[in-house]
Amino acid sequence: MPTARKARAVGFNHVAIEVGDIDEALAFYAKLFDFELRGKSETMAFIDLGDQFLALQSGRTQAADEGRHIGIVVDDKEAVRQALAEAGIEPLPGRFLDFRDPWGNRIEIVGYDNIQFSKAPNVLRGMGLAHLTKTEKAIQELTDKGMAPD
Repeated sequence: MPTARKARAVGFNHVAIEVGDIDEALAFYAKLFDFELRGKSETMAFIDLGDQFLALQSGRTQAADEGRHIGIVVDDKEAVRQALAEAGIEPLPGRFLDFRDPWGNRIEIVGYDNIQFSKAPNVLRGMGLAHLTKTEKAIQELTDKGMAPD
């Protein structure tokens, strides 16, 4: 009997995190990030991340995240570090820029320049971020995978 073809995962469309009140969550994240709100209801909100989005869903009841986290890629990691300080949010110990939101979601902040992940030029243009570049290390990692930016 032939083996069924398996679909290949190609990326993420969105990640959903549970928060408390949606308006409070939007106000919290607006202290840290400049974002476009895709849509909102009483129980959900959708924050655009270019060709992806972050879904905020009300109703979190579980304990704070320890190792489980999401990594949010930003154009300016140091701007987030400063915004965290201004908001009185202490980053978690360690070599990465991690913090927990008021509902216990662990968030890691990752600079676009230093990851082996690229947005298509048209997506970067649409986000007003066509000027972003990569470090040599990130370019080499992409090159090794046959994915070097043009």
